[in-house]
Amino acid sequence: MTDGDKYTVVLENDRVRVLEYRDSPGERTSPHHHSDFVLCALSAFRRRFVLADGREVVRDVRPGEVVWSKAQSHIGENVGSTDTHVLIIELK
Repeated sequence: MTDGDKYTVVLENDRVRVLEYRDSPGERTSPHHHSDFVLCALSAFRRRFVLADGREVVRDVRPGEVVWSKAQSHIGENVGSTDTHVLIIELK
């Protein structure tokens, strides 16, 4: 896993890996991969994702929002004015 200063493994077994992720405005991740996952937002934030094919997506996320996503590789950047705080449940 990249960005060990931002990700903490909360739980891992043969079925799932649960990650807690935190960062501050202006911070970004190294390129990395997530298997299929559910994201649970614990704060409101704005984030830019640069996907493996070069496309960029900017998302505003509300606290309490829960999102399903297929496996993907990306770089994430906090482009808002608030900290990012999420739980990511990756399926194995």
